[in-house]
Amino acid sequence: MKLAVLTSGGDSAGMNALVRAVVKTAILKGCETYVVREGYEGLVRGNNTQPSEKGTPPPKQHVTAEGSFVQNLRFGDGELLKDGTGDHPSGRTLKGRYIVRVGWDDVRGWFAAGGTLIGTARSTAFRTPEGRLTAAHNMIKEGIDALAICGGDGSLTGADVFRSEWPKLVEELRSQGKITEEQATKHAYLRIVGLVGSIDNDMSLTDLTIGAPTALHRICESIDNINSTAYSHSRAFVLEVMGRHCGWLALMAGVACGADFIFIPEDPPEAGKWEDQMCRMVQNHRDVGKRKTIVIVAEGAHDASLQPIRVDYVKDVLAERLGLDTRVTTLGHTQRGGRPCAIDRILPTLQGVEAVEALLEATPESPSYMIGISENKITRIPLMEAVEMTRQVAKAISEKDFKKAMSLRDPEFCETLEGFHTTAVLDKEPRAQNHLRMRVAIMHVGAPAGGMNAATRAAVRYCLRQGHKPFAIHNGFPGLLDDLVHQLSWLGVDNWMTRGGSELGTNRKLPDIDLGAVAAKFQQYNFHALMMIGGFEAFNSLLILDNARKLYPAFNIPIVHLPATISNNVPVTEYSLGSDTSLNALVDACDALKQSASASRNRVFVVETQGGKCGYIATMGALATGACIVYTPERGINLDMLRQDVKFMKKRYSLDQKGKAEGRLVLRNEVASDVYTTDFITKMLKEEGGSLFDSRSASLGHTLQGSIPSPMDRARGVRLALKCMAFIEHHHALLVKQPVKSRQAPAESAAVIAIQGSTVKWVPVQEMVEHADMKNRRGKNAWWDVHHDLVEALVARPQFLDKSLR
Repeated sequence: MKLAVLTSGGDSAGMNALVRAVVKTAILKGCETYVVREGYEGLVRGNNTQPSEKGTPPPKQHVTAEGSFVQNLRFGDGELLKDGTGDHPSGRTLKGRYIVRVGWDDVRGWFAAGGTLIGTARSTAFRTPEGRLTAAHNMIKEGIDALAICGGDGSLTGADVFRSEWPKLVEELRSQGKITEEQATKHAYLRIVGLVGSIDNDMSLTDLTIGAPTALHRICESIDNINSTAYSHSRAFVLEVMGRHCGWLALMAGVACGADFIFIPEDPPEAGKWEDQMCRMVQNHRDVGKRKTIVIVAEGAHDASLQPIRVDYVKDVLAERLGLDTRVTTLGHTQRGGRPCAIDRILPTLQGVEAVEALLEATPESPSYMIGISENKITRIPLMEAVEMTRQVAKAISEKDFKKAMSLRDPEFCETLEGFHTTAVLDKEPRAQNHLRMRVAIMHVGAPAGGMNAATRAAVRYCLRQGHKPFAIHNGFPGLLDDLVHQLSWLGVDNWMTRGGSELGTNRKLPDIDLGAVAAKFQQYNFHALMMIGGFEAFNSLLILDNARKLYPAFNIPIVHLPATISNNVPVTEYSLGSDTSLNALVDACDALKQSASASRNRVFVVETQGGKCGYIATMGALATGACIVYTPERGINLDMLRQDVKFMKKRYSLDQKGKAEGRLVLRNEVASDVYTTDFITKMLKEEGGSLFDSRSASLGHTLQGSIPSPMDRARGVRLALKCMAFIEHHHALLVKQPVKSRQAPAESAAVIAIQGSTVKWVPVQEMVEHADMKNRRGKNAWWDVHHDLVEALVARPQFLDKSLR
């Protein structure tokens, strides 16, 4: 198979990671790989000139797929694509060439670049039958029979049309004598696969589109900066963000940054009344002492009569009706730019691998697939089914059927919108009936993690809306014994969204430091429920409290654990708050280290990560940074492994272009081995590298806990915290029906909220024990461990260690 990859429509961060993954996976599968410059326009233009280099003959461009892996290392155009010098008129140039053969090293170092290095354009020519006929001819001339397209719904629709017309186009080219009978037979059908690149996250049937998480990062960084000046001057800010038909960016930013009001296309306010509603809400916030106001407007926002809502008008309403000093900020194309965040490196990589598999398995009868994601699971969806549902959203909005538009969004979108209203609206009358109101204790247990404070804020706001009383227990269980307990207020937690660490204070002490005294404190404060936010220690604490229910009636209350740990080592769940923040901290550090290593041309950095006896951060970090070796506690380190690693590094560096060797990373979990330490591995590589490479070490330590939590950790913290509160209310309502003196909480009322595949589940703590490795403080089954093999595959470790290459 000869495969080409192109990016079309608007650019988005993560496209380069996707192209890199597609190219490398295809080469590993024995395919010839090409990139198409300038999207569909490049297919139409094709190749009009041959590559040349001043004073030297052009390098061989077509190597048989069965040839040595080394022959596919590079074809000479990678630097032109990366440096943006492809159209330079002198020397080696890409001028006149739009379908470019690329090898393994031609896409190296693309991870950290924003946008798309192969260019993108909206092609008018490709929309015409003549343009598509020319594109088909150019593909057949190059022998290409498979196409991976990254773009929005318009780009993917164009791909499906192209595929459906392909047999007719081939026949027309044959009848015109432009291709031979043999070529017509060989290219009887076209394989295509679609991947969604869109910062708006507007494609249905997938949770995330490539580039959307990074765009959210850019927005939240801007709002976080604006927050400080808004607070200083007690100002209101109205911000416009992208999102013509989809309000995902505005909604997620509103939740992650604690906005006061948002406008999104799917849930428009009532015409002529939204001004009063917004002013009333903002004034309520000001009345309780809030000094700043943030209103976020999606660019496609409108009222229920489809009249556009403009940021300047919103500003005038706030200024004239409330007398607020109001400013407008339009973020514009800053939302598209910048380095991709960790998730926009990992997901495109996984999707790129799946895209190649889908192309290899494609038949003339199989549908065109779109590669998507549901929670942590990569999925294949019939392309036109996703496109059609996406278009139904815009159609429903244009027909003012907003209920249908919301129903066509994924469940998390609807839950997030409800969560925004729950945390932003300040109700004066409690919603829960008097006999169902609770005194809810909230505690942080274990090490600090990004998103802990965001989850706490959401739980507090929910409690106050319902009429419950939220109590902070400072410094974990020792703090409870020291009576470090106080009631939290709506305004008191207002600025917690952007704060890292733990505002409540946290430590690793368990309740069995004095179980009887802990039970006495529960009785003293008359707690009706306990919410613990933390890692493996919180899970352990939940287990201890559940086991003690028979001895201490005070523990017969709903008790929940919301996993929050950078190690992501809580059993059963695939995601913990803080792990995304930690991955982003690791990516930032490793980008800087790799830059230093590359400047030295031949340097390897051995980077030590946190994570305890769980290798999640090291493995996923290696995938996100393009590390060439990763060491984890699950797989350990032995002498034979180190011997093979040295051989691999030597072979890899020996095949680099002279004077252009790449800096490389080795990631090692802090407890991967007691014997083969970071210092040992660094010295070993330096000694064995000789004249090929040297090595340095860097221990990231507690910097991996991050500073400001990532937007994903904040938003997911809100979503999961609200689910925890609903769980608590449900089980409290069941308990109050029992006689007070004989109340017995069922086993399922002590549970952990877990993300499993594409669903969010409640898992009773006793069931969790079956899946826990209590000695090593991690789950028995690490869903992410399979990515260890992918890390090695994407640096071609098996190929470079092949004896035939020595």
